[in-house]
Amino acid sequence: MHGPATVVFGIENCDQVRRARQWLRAQGIDARFHDFRRDGLDRAMLERWLSHVPWDSLLNRRGLTWRRLAIEQRQQVVDQASAVDVMLAEPTLVKRPVLETGERLLIGFSEQAWRTAFDLQ
Repeated sequence: MHGPATVVFGIENCDQVRRARQWLRAQGIDARFHDFRRDGLDRAMLERWLSHVPWDSLLNRRGLTWRRLAIEQRQQVVDQASAVDVMLAEPTLVKRPVLETGERLLIGFSEQAWRTAFDLQ
């Protein structure tokens, strides 16, 4: 059993977040859920994640939120600082789910990657 150090970040109505949370429950892994809309997203959180992964893997350019941005706004996202600014303004631009467990950080749900992170082979 893994302790409360495991946190899943995302939004409640995201299919990938739902799948990830169901998978964790099925494995008997206790994880706290942090909803960007309800619980917020701050610069320190993003910078912590970005010390593990490149900004362009955290920024979701495939979703509706990205497509709804004005083309000028999209063109301004050219580096980590501009990506952080846009994700703080629109938290649903963060690729979901984000899983923090111990020193590990995983972006998106992949059963195989998560099995490895939790040593479940």
